Amino acid sequence: MLRRDALSWLCVWLWLWLTAAWPGAAAARAPSIAERLRDDPDLSQLYALLERTPAANSTLAYRQATVFAPTNQAFQNFERREIREDALMLYHMTNTAHTLEQLGGSVLSELDGSPPLWVTRRRRPGASEEVYINNALVLAARSNFVTQNAAGKQHVLHVVDEVLTPVTTSATAPAQLQLYNPDAFQFLNQSENFDIGKHRVRSFRQRVYFNKKESVFEALGKFTFFVPVDEGFKPPPRPEKIDQKVIDGHVVPGHVLFTRPTPAGQAFDTLAFGDMLRVSVSLAKESDGKIYVKSDTILGDKSHGNGVVMAEIVHPNIPVKNGVVHLIHRPLMVVDNTVKQFLEEKEDGPLYKFYEVIMDLGGDFMQRITNMKELTLFAPSNAAWTDAYINKLLQDKPRLREILDLHLVEERLPVEEIVKNNKNQVPTAIEHKNLYFNVIPGDHNYTLTVEGGGVNATVIQPNIAATNGIVHIIDRVLGVPYTTVKEKLATDPMLNQTFHLGETDHFNEQLGDKSKRFTYFVPRDLAWKKLEIRFPSTHKKLFMKDYNYHVRQILERHLVVSDQAFTMANLKLRSQNNTEVLPTIRDHLRIKVKELEKRYVIEWEGEKVTVFRPDVECTNGIIHVIDSVLLKERDVSVTGSNAAAPLLLSHLVMLVTAWLLL
Repeated sequence: MLRRDALSWLCVWLWLWLTAAWPGAAAARAPSIAERLRDDPDLSQLYALLERTPAANSTLAYRQATVFAPTNQAFQNFERREIREDALMLYHMTNTAHTLEQLGGSVLSELDGSPPLWVTRRRRPGASEEVYINNALVLAARSNFVTQNAAGKQHVLHVVDEVLTPVTTSATAPAQLQLYNPDAFQFLNQSENFDIGKHRVRSFRQRVYFNKKESVFEALGKFTFFVPVDEGFKPPPRPEKIDQKVIDGHVVPGHVLFTRPTPAGQAFDTLAFGDMLRVSVSLAKESDGKIYVKSDTILGDKSHGNGVVMAEIVHPNIPVKNGVVHLIHRPLMVVDNTVKQFLEEKEDGPLYKFYEVIMDLGGDFMQRITNMKELTLFAPSNAAWTDAYINKLLQDKPRLREILDLHLVEERLPVEEIVKNNKNQVPTAIEHKNLYFNVIPGDHNYTLTVEGGGVNATVIQPNIAATNGIVHIIDRVLGVPYTTVKEKLATDPMLNQTFHLGETDHFNEQLGDKSKRFTYFVPRDLAWKKLEIRFPSTHKKLFMKDYNYHVRQILERHLVVSDQAFTMANLKLRSQNNTEVLPTIRDHLRIKVKELEKRYVIEWEGEKVTVFRPDVECTNGIIHVIDSVLLKERDVSVTGSNAAAPLLLSHLVMLVTAWLLL
C-alpha cells in the first residue's frame, strides 16, 4: 500500500517537473478561463478587469463558474456609470457551469445579493436560435468554451456583445441603503438612491401607494414593469387618472422583456387583461434607434377608452430581482391629449418631422385639426420625410398644404372599423380626393394599407388615441408620387389582374418609360370578376395563351399616350359639350365624363363605367382605376383572319414537307 502511494506521488512530482521544464508537455491541457481571456485580444478589457478582482479569481480557483465576456467593442460602447469595477466583474460570472444548452430562464450572478441574469431565447425565421443574457446577445460561434480549473471544477466561457449592467445604488447613497438585488418595489421605493441619471419616479410611486398596489411590484416571479418618469405627469389632471387598472396596465406578468430580444409589434397581455378590461402592450423600434412601448386598450370601459397610447422608453433594461424595469416618458392607457397635443408632446417624438412641416407651412392646418371634434390623421413617420423626392415638395407651399389635407379625414376611423365594415374608401379634407384602403391578411393578424394621390402607404402604428380623434402612423407621405405607371401596377394589390395580363407579350414594359406621359384606365380586380360573370367564355379566353393578341388590343384601348396626362376633372371639362377623343395606342378612345354623386362616370359605347379611384399620380402619368373593363364580347371573337391563320400555316407546312419527300 505504501509503495503504491509512493509511486503515485512520484508520478505527480514527475509531471509537475516535466511541465515546468518543458512547457510543451502541458499543451494537451485546455487553457483556463483566464488564459483564454488573456490570449484573445478582443477580450483584453475583461481580462484586465479580472486581474483587478480578487473575488473573481477566487471563484475561478475553487468553484465552478460561467463567465459572460463582453468584447472590447462592447466596453467601448458602454456608458460608464457609478459601478465599482469588482461589482461589474462579478456580475458577469456565476458559480455554476452552464453551456448554452443548459441555461434556464435565469442564473444567479456572483455579485453581492446574487442578482439574476435573465436568459431569453429567440428564433428568427430562417435563422438559428439566438440566446440573450439580459439585453446582450451571446455570440454563439465564440461561446461554449468548456474547461476545468486545477481542482477539477468545470468552467464555461460565453462571449457577449454588450456589457451587462447591474442596478446599483449611487455613490452618494448612505451605506445602510446600499442594495444589489432589489425587486421592482424596492427599486421604486428607493429610486433616488439608484443610478438612473436625471430621471425621477416620485409621482408614479405616490399613485402606487395611493392605490395600494405595492404587492404588484413585490411579487416573486418574472415580470416586466413600465414606470413613467415625473416629466410625464403633466398637465396636472393626469396623475388622478392613474388608478388601479392603469397601474396594472404597466405590468406584464410571466415575461421578462428586454428590448433587443423582444420582437417589435408582438403583443403581451398586462395585468389589466381580463373579462371587463383588456389591455396589452408591445414594443415599437424606430429607425433612429428610439424604442417605444404601446399600450392597446382593446376592450375599454367608461374610465379607460379604447385605443393606443405610445410612450418612449427613456431608460431601458434595468434588471431587478423579479424581472426588468423600463422607465418611460409618460403613463400608458391615459388618453387626455388632443391630436394637436399629441403632435406637440415630445419635440423628438415619433412624429416630430411631420409637426415641423406643419409649423413651417403656417396657415390654418393646425388650427383646423384643433377645432375638429372628430378626426383621423394619417401621419407620416419621421423616416417618411427623409426620402429625396420629398425635398422639392417642401419648397412648394400651396402643393404642400394640399398634401397635408390629403392626410386628414373628418371622422374617427379606428382600424377595426375599417376592417369590420369593409370600408374601402373615405373622403379627405380635399374635395374629390379620397383615401382607399386595402386589408392584407397575415398568419395571426392583418396589415392595412392606405392610398392617397397615387401613393400606397402601410399603417405601421394604428389607433393612437386622442380625445378628439385617432392618429395612424404611416410609412410614406401621401400624394407625392415616386413610382412609374409600371411600378404602381406591379405593387398595387387591387390591380393584380391587369398587371398579370400586361405581362403578356411585354405590354407593361413601355409603362416604365419616363419620357412619355400616360393616362391609363386600369380595371381593378373586381372589374375582371364582373367580366367573368357577364361574359364567362370571353373572360376564360383572355387568360389563355392563344389569345395574347386580343389581350394586347384590349389593354391598348385603355392606354392613352400624349404629351400630357389627363386628370378626371380635366376630362370632365373637355367632354362637357362633346365626346372627347383620346389617342390610345390601339386607335382612339371616345368618351364623355360626368360626375354623379361625387363619383366620376365614363360613358363609352352606351355603357357607364364608374371610376373607383381617380387621379392615381405616377412619375410618368396618371392611373384611373375603373370598375368595368372597356370591352365588348365581339372583341374576343375567333375570326378567320387571326385564329385560323396558325391552322392554315400548319397545313401548308405539312403539304410542302410531303412534296419534298416525293
